[in-house]
Amino acid sequence: NHGPKVNTLVKYTDGDQNHPSSSEKEDTISDGTSKCEEKADILSSFLDEKTHELLNNFACDIKEKWLSETELIGLPLEFSIGRILDKNQRASLHSAIRQKFPFLITVGKNSEIVVKPNLEYKELCHLVSEEEAFDFFKYLDAKKENSKFTFKPDTNKDHRKAVHHFVNKKFGNLVETKSFSEMNCSTGNPNVVITVRFREKAYKRGKRPLPECQEGNVIYTAFTLRKENLEMFEAIGFLAIKLGVIPSDFSYAGLKDKKAITYQAMVVRKVTPERLKNIEKEIEKKRMNVFNIRSVDDSLRLGQLKGNHFDIVIRNLKKQINDSANLRERIMEAIENVKKKGFVNYYGPQRFGKGRKVHTDQIGLALLKNEMTKAIKLFLTPEDLDDPVNRAKKYFLQTEDAKGTLSLMPEFKVRERTLLEALHRFGMTEEGCIQAWFSLPHSMRIFYVHAYTSKIWNEAVSYRLATYGARVVEGDLVCLDEDIDDENFPNSKVHLVTEEEGSANMYAIHQVVLPILGHNIQYPKNKVGQWYHDILSRDGLQTCRFKVPALKLNVPGCYRQILKHPHNLSYQLMEDHDIDVKMEGSHIDETALSLLISFDLDASCYATVCLKEIMKHDVLN
Repeated sequence: NHGPKVNTLVKYTDGDQNHPSSSEKEDTISDGTSKCEEKADILSSFLDEKTHELLNNFACDIKEKWLSETELIGLPLEFSIGRILDKNQRASLHSAIRQKFPFLITVGKNSEIVVKPNLEYKELCHLVSEEEAFDFFKYLDAKKENSKFTFKPDTNKDHRKAVHHFVNKKFGNLVETKSFSEMNCSTGNPNVVITVRFREKAYKRGKRPLPECQEGNVIYTAFTLRKENLEMFEAIGFLAIKLGVIPSDFSYAGLKDKKAITYQAMVVRKVTPERLKNIEKEIEKKRMNVFNIRSVDDSLRLGQLKGNHFDIVIRNLKKQINDSANLRERIMEAIENVKKKGFVNYYGPQRFGKGRKVHTDQIGLALLKNEMTKAIKLFLTPEDLDDPVNRAKKYFLQTEDAKGTLSLMPEFKVRERTLLEALHRFGMTEEGCIQAWFSLPHSMRIFYVHAYTSKIWNEAVSYRLATYGARVVEGDLVCLDEDIDDENFPNSKVHLVTEEEGSANMYAIHQVVLPILGHNIQYPKNKVGQWYHDILSRDGLQTCRFKVPALKLNVPGCYRQILKHPHNLSYQLMEDHDIDVKMEGSHIDETALSLLISFDLDASCYATVCLKEIMKHDVLN
């Protein structure tokens, strides 16, 4: 798992001065043993003999469990040093404990120092030797100005990528990594090493931050991304490579379609506005532009989106052969009908991917059922097309050879390559597949689960309308807040229609909502509620808690209005020759019309669905 073993020492340099190699340092636990030596150090001057002994025992127990690759079952997960009232003494103790035991972290609680296992240390040990991990965390805590740390030479490119990814994901706000070639004197061939150095001023930030505190000094840069005919995750992957960050450093309030010219607000962590401006020319080749670049205080979150504006051209409009009505009148009738009555608020087809064999909702269902290996295989199932991407996927399903598949998979397939790199590192086991999924940003992991819950919602609304039509009946759920324009409203805003209210027609169809599956929703108390329970049974989710702890996925659920209306809708009919943009290969006769239509939709509504409602009226042939 740790890549090729090379008999070369880890380098730890302070400017141009060489420090003793890691095998010569007195605190190193070498050769993979669990030996913990009690040496006279700064701890002895602060701790009484009993506390010092208990700390050493705690450290030895943690190390022994980790080296034997067993879980910390039965062990106390923290050890209290006690209250240290003197602030300077506390600071010295924090540093001394972390320097002697880099596999531990220290936490301050009202003058009390609590010692815990450093889970990031254990995670790094899956990638590099225990000796390297030990010295790396000592290096981090020492925070010596102009110092750098070098991992052992590594000829495995995929393994180096995994190390780069880990260090940048966990400590990217403190340090940066680079790969360098250095000559191997014994073979005459170059070795490649990863060197870590502190970012400018990072060594002045104090002790190594805990994961929950690491956001304190992070740079956030906001910008507007314009992309054309480009999948959003592909765009983010390309930007991440150019900026030297990882995809999860980008945040956004919603997803945008591939087959469109789209504009959206984004925020990237750990990148200055100047750095983003420097790549403007490079990304133009990928049909992307960034503008409105500025510093901000925080990232964006899914759900913060208020709505979207659409400008759409529908070309080559013709009336049906047997339609005696005037074409312009028919178009106006269809548009006015949607303005007045609205449209069924289905999730659009782009929510479920363009694959014919496997849709994203099938992957989401497998993840909800903790079928990690099945989800990987679904994700990498090829379509019946003979192109490089599908040839690579076909090869993987036949061989499960992640390394070989990586050599075939095009560079622009960021998600596929990320999963394959993790599978190459961890193997095609259940645990390896968990690690592979976990290598994707949270927004991508939850995307597949949301695709499944969206598909079920679409089926539910079709059943609801087929069963009860536009009547609001007993057992329906209605939203009591007329100003709700998204899905993030609490249970307290949802009301269960009583028999009396249903008979009295107290509510209108536009107030009816249906639940999107999750662990914190209520179901309708009529045939629709029973339908939901039948679907959960059909899909094997009767006992599903809608949480996937292994992937840190939590799906509370929410509610979605079954009808929506477009806002600020305007349109204009034009002769096709009046429009600048032309469709290649299209044949337009003299009578063809084009419709220019503009409107706003609330967050999570689909323009494709709104247009489909208009086209029901046979506007298009």
